[in-house]
Amino acid sequence: MTALDAFDWRLLEALQQDASLTNGALAERIGLSASQVSRRRQRLEQDGVVRGYRALIDPEAIGLSVTVFIHVALNTHSRDNARRFRDLVKLTPAVLEAHALTGEADYMLKVAVGDLKELSRLVNEVLLPHESVARVRSEIALETLKEPGLLPLRLG
Repeated sequence: MTALDAFDWRLLEALQQDASLTNGALAERIGLSASQVSRRRQRLEQDGVVRGYRALIDPEAIGLSVTVFIHVALNTHSRDNARRFRDLVKLTPAVLEAHALTGEADYMLKVAVGDLKELSRLVNEVLLPHESVARVRSEIALETLKEPGLLPLRLG
């Protein structure tokens, strides 16, 4: 784990709020020079603390109006079967997130699709026929109360 000081924490907080800020703008916010911010930012990126930058796109604005949580149980619990399922997930663009779980389901997928027909195709033509999958259970989100995003940083 990378050792972080108070300036690093403030830099991370500012980047989470707006990753498009220039080093100069970040410097003003956290009280360092632009060159110091640049060096710290580069170190945080190289150390893997900052994994990347993205634009947040409204799913509905691009026709992805249905968010679904899909619980998947594998048919066998072997390293090869898990690898096959992970490969399937990586190759399926509709899957936004995938988490290995404890409990009844082995994985939970967060999926964005345009409509229920598209969800049906994903479940019936992609997931269920796959050799690694035993059962699938889906739950459609009626409303999103909070989007994923900012991590609860402890500002040091």
